[in-house]
Amino acid sequence: MDILLLAKAAILGLVEGLTEFLPVSSTGHLILVGSLLHFNDEKGKVFEIVIQFAAILAVCWEYRARIKRVVGGLTHDPSAQRFTANLIIAFMPAAVLGLLFASAIKAHLFAPLPVALAFILGAFVIFWVERRQRPIVIESVDDMDWRLALKIGFCQATALIPGTSRSGATIMGGLYFGLSRTAATEFSFFLAIPTLSAATVHELVKYRHLLHAADLGMFLVGSLFSFIFAFLTVRALLRFVSHNNFTGFAYYRILFGVLILVTNALGWVQWTD
Repeated sequence: MDILLLAKAAILGLVEGLTEFLPVSSTGHLILVGSLLHFNDEKGKVFEIVIQFAAILAVCWEYRARIKRVVGGLTHDPSAQRFTANLIIAFMPAAVLGLLFASAIKAHLFAPLPVALAFILGAFVIFWVERRQRPIVIESVDDMDWRLALKIGFCQATALIPGTSRSGATIMGGLYFGLSRTAATEFSFFLAIPTLSAATVHELVKYRHLLHAADLGMFLVGSLFSFIFAFLTVRALLRFVSHNNFTGFAYYRILFGVLILVTNALGWVQWTD
């Protein structure tokens, strides 16, 4: 077994786990690290899909009791039915717009300048949301209605633009529309489950010809690291948001946007397919 390949798998799994649920765009980080490790070929793309699903499983494990209650209450519990309906409603904008425009977005926006601009613009959105005065009207995800879920769903759809960050869009959207920090963060986690699961299934079907049994060890190592660090990140972020704001991530996004431009200008990273 190729030890170097397994080491690359572990590093990329760690990066995915750390960045998937933070407002910093995991895709941008995986492109950068994958390029530096010379692991951005087609097999690398499939690998990223697999480790993304492992990160989703970490959220499912963290909220396993809640998920079990919701599933068990779908036939008789109004709160479980409302929660499930809200997730479906919030999921639909990104699903529909993704099917309609994903190819065009990849063809025209997956380039260094648009990605860097998305990082930097997203930083200023965070600054703006954090500095405006807003009353908290929703303390818990159980208090949300379908209108609010739809609004956050459209926020999530903006993450179709590379470099935006799905978690950043949904958390900032939640804060803007009056959710508490914990509720906005938790809803972002829950919404990741159907959104990223659907994306994973779609991409695995698309690239199924690249799935080989010989790569099982690489997939397992990457998935393990992704699961562990996603689990730790989810728990840490929930503790963090109870006492802090997101402006630190905004400064980081600006630095990363500049890094994209510099690495592209110097030819260190291949940011386009």
